[in-house]
Parts: sequence; C-alpha cells; structure tokens
Amino acid sequence: MRPLIALHARVVATLEAAAPWLIPTLARIVFAGTLLVYYWNSGLTKWGSGPFSPDIGAYIQILPRAFEAAGFDPSALGPLATPIVLLGTWSEFLLPALIVLGLFTRLAALGMIGFVAVQTWVDVVGHGVETGGWFDNTAGAIADQRAFWIFLLLVLVLRGAGPLSLDEALFRQRSADLTAASQPR
Repeated sequence: MRPLIALHARVVATLEAAAPWLIPTLARIVFAGTLLVYYWNSGLTKWGSGPFSPDIGAYIQILPRAFEAAGFDPSALGPLATPIVLLGTWSEFLLPALIVLGLFTRLAALGMIGFVAVQTWVDVVGHGVETGGWFDNTAGAIADQRAFWIFLLLVLVLRGAGPLSLDEALFRQRSADLTAASQPR
C-alpha cells in the first residue's frame, strides 16, 4: 500500500508543479477552440460595408427592442446607438484575439466577462431567450452555458495567460530592461 500512496503523491506533486503554466495555457486553448470562432462569426454577422458602418442586423442583435421601437430605422435610434453597436461588434473580434494571443489577457478576459453578461442580458430581455437554471438538465438553456464561459474567463483573469503568451514575453523584456537599467555603469 505504501508504494501506491508514494506513487499517488509523486503524480499529484508533478501535477501541482505543472498547474501554474498548464491551467492558463489550456484555458486559452479551450477558449480558442470553442469561443474564438463563435465570437468572430457573430461579429461577422454585424459587419457592414466597413469597420465604421455596422450591418442593419447588428442593430437587431444588439439593440432589439429599441430598434423595433424605432421602426427598424438606425437613424431614429439616437446618437449613442451606432457607437454602442460598433463597440459590441469590435469587441467580438478584439477581445477574443487578445486572449488567444495572450496579450493583456487578464484585462481582455475581464472585458469578455462583462461582454458575456451584457450579451446574456440582451438575449434574455431583448430576445426573450429562456435562461433555464443550474442543475435542471435543460437542453439549450444559457445559464449553464454562460457559467462555463465565465468560469473559463475567470481562470484567465486570476491566472493570467501562462508562459506561452505575449504577456509573458513582454514581462520578460520589461524585466530585462529594468535589470539592465539598474546595473552600475
């Protein structure tokens, strides 16, 4: 029994030693494999003739009730509607790209958590999507789905991007610059 316990202890110690770099790296890989394409495809449905002219579908997706109340006329929405729609659309491209690259990862993941919260609110209030509830085994309910997304993003907020990231490269460069600057001449 002792050899089995010793083997278990070695395996657990190895996993614990790998966790600081393995967890954030795998979180970014899982994000890239599941949510990157989801958000980019969603952003493409909102892209109009250029980066500053959203498609009419963007207003329907992001501001559904207000757009309907305005008679489906973007010019009747007021001065903040287009900037809101553009910010939402750009966020679907920029924030996931930053996460996958590992650049400003904690901030980008925090931004994505806010984005998921707003997206969920729009889905429920604006589009009438049923949230379902946790542990209710409801297929297609967004409560369970979005909880997984936020948990994944929270891992990145708390742990950072990991060693295979631009954040780490920038940190190493900054550390080297500070070390060189502190050396006597």
